[in-house]
Amino acid sequence: MEVERADFVSVPVTDVERATGFYRDTLGLEQVSDGGWPEFQLGENVSLYLIDPTNIGSTFQGPHTAHIALRVPDVAKTRAELEGRGVLFDGETHDTGVCHMAFFKDPDGNQLMLHRRYAPRD
Repeated sequence: MEVERADFVSVPVTDVERATGFYRDTLGLEQVSDGGWPEFQLGENVSLYLIDPTNIGSTFQGPHTAHIALRVPDVAKTRAELEGRGVLFDGETHDTGVCHMAFFKDPDGNQLMLHRRYAPRD
């Protein structure tokens, strides 16, 4: 199989309007499409796509439990900005010796992470 790139990550939500406000207004992500399928650009090559599972004949089975890592220039600065907008983080920022990570959730409990690798790759 040849994969050219990842186009989008689907995120299940129970309230599209509330989730759109969180991703657009609270996180400040660029919204690139609207309607019943809001999409937000994440850097150059992937977007985050909000989906209400009931729109495709399914049900909300629960939030994503694997973190979507959002690469930011400075985890501490971005965390402080988001905390100022009311975002609650899960514990302290982690320094793994390779990267900084700060964990939080969207209104439906989907796992998100601010991330910045600072160590060179081998």
